[in-house]
Amino acid sequence: MRRTYKFLLRPSGRQVASLNAMLGDHRALYNAALQERRDAYRHPSRTTVRYGDQSAQLKDIRAYDTDH
Repeated sequence: MRRTYKFLLRPSGRQVASLNAMLGDHRALYNAALQERRDAYRHPSRTTVRYGDQSAQLKDIRAYDTDH
């Protein structure tokens, strides 16, 4: 028999704000990466953008981001 557990999160107000900011950042990053792939595929050369290529760009993106 398998048992499952549900953990109820009760974050404080500061944690809620921090989690929402993190979610917004991740959403923006994901959407930007997806748009880059779409644009590359729609280009006449049908260039491919792989995960490894995009993850290599993250270091530069993080260095440019002055919020964190």
